[in-house]
Amino acid sequence: MQRVINSIINAFDRYMPEPFAFGLLMTFVAMLLAWLATDNRPTEVLVAWGDGLSMLLPFITQVCLTILFAYALAHLGPVPRYLERLASLPGSATAAYAFCAAFTSIVCLICWPLGTILGGLMAKHVALSCRNRGIEVHYPLLGGAAFAGFVVWHMGYTGSAPLFVATEGNAMQAQIGALIPITETTLSRFNLLTILATVVTVAFFATRLEPRKVEPITEAMAASASAETLRPTEAVPKPGFAGRIENTRWLTTLAGCLLFAYIGYWFSIEGLRLDLNLVNWSFLALCLVFSRSARQFNEVLMTGGRAIVPTLLQYPLYAGVMGIMLNSGLVLDIADFFVRIGSAETLPLLAFFSGGFINLFIPSGGAQWTVQGPAFLEAARQLGTDPALIVMGVAYGDQWTNIIHPFTIIPLLIMTGLRAGQVLPFSFVLFLVATIPLAGGLFLASVL
Repeated sequence: MQRVINSIINAFDRYMPEPFAFGLLMTFVAMLLAWLATDNRPTEVLVAWGDGLSMLLPFITQVCLTILFAYALAHLGPVPRYLERLASLPGSATAAYAFCAAFTSIVCLICWPLGTILGGLMAKHVALSCRNRGIEVHYPLLGGAAFAGFVVWHMGYTGSAPLFVATEGNAMQAQIGALIPITETTLSRFNLLTILATVVTVAFFATRLEPRKVEPITEAMAASASAETLRPTEAVPKPGFAGRIENTRWLTTLAGCLLFAYIGYWFSIEGLRLDLNLVNWSFLALCLVFSRSARQFNEVLMTGGRAIVPTLLQYPLYAGVMGIMLNSGLVLDIADFFVRIGSAETLPLLAFFSGGFINLFIPSGGAQWTVQGPAFLEAARQLGTDPALIVMGVAYGDQWTNIIHPFTIIPLLIMTGLRAGQVLPFSFVLFLVATIPLAGGLFLASVL
């Protein structure tokens, strides 16, 4: 096992570029595939890429707000203290690896951007706590375990595909013939059992991957995204009325309570139906309540702004890749291939594996579903497959390859100070292991 792990670490260190370079490489690969595998001319592929660059701008805004509010929440009120207390729970290196994986899984089931941010912060706090207690841990493995816990995000509260098909007026409602409530997807028995099986499997195998040579957290890594590093410089408070308003607590608390009232009204009228906007407002409400003042909240947001810079830079890049895949017809060819070889029982599995492959080019759960969903839903109608299983098959595939994707890992790298090449070898092994419970859960749900 150690020999295999060392080989994987060396391979990633030698061949895996950092996220931005990887995004550029994927752009060129998508262009080449679209040119060679379709009837499009090079100029048509170029136009498809250029037209796609701006196609995700509204979604980018939503995702950036989610990341920003999640970051702020991790640095406001009692949350940092709770992180430090939780980090002291693991009493051994083995327990630390399993704890980081399980912690990220639990958090990302609530809010996926919070998962990578809090998961990274927890990995760092656990490493520091273990160092202070004389427990030797391999810090990159802690990061890899925390990142691998992200493998269940699309099965939870903020899963894009389940929320999409549960939303009134969605683009596939007419094709499906009705809404698919989250009680048939996210809250279904097979999904809840698959979550449990996947988290237990990933957490257990994370404890088996520790290299013989332990790599502890360094002082530079410890300083990355620490409270001291991220604390804004103190400004002189304004005098008079303006200063009192900026530094009073009741202003943010009242605004947070109003948001909670709106969210409560939403649930009382709409029932258990969610979307990304509502998730953003729920986390904003928590941030406002936890803030001591409007000034403090604004300062935390300003210091956390760098966490969304990679997203702002790279999402348009991947939107361009999506434009190539969509406008050239390449992604439909890929989906149609899997549809043609499927049966009623195997179609959810094929949605899973094709979803994992397509996610390498379209690392956005919602966007991927809008591309891949129609072909598989039509096949499900013809074969008599439950459309809810198709939704979850694509969702499982999307989250499956997310834990080996250099784009998805960016927030965790910011929080831990680690490099992608240090973390991805371990998450790659756990990615292979996670195939068993994810594919197994889908297959059992389709045949039982």
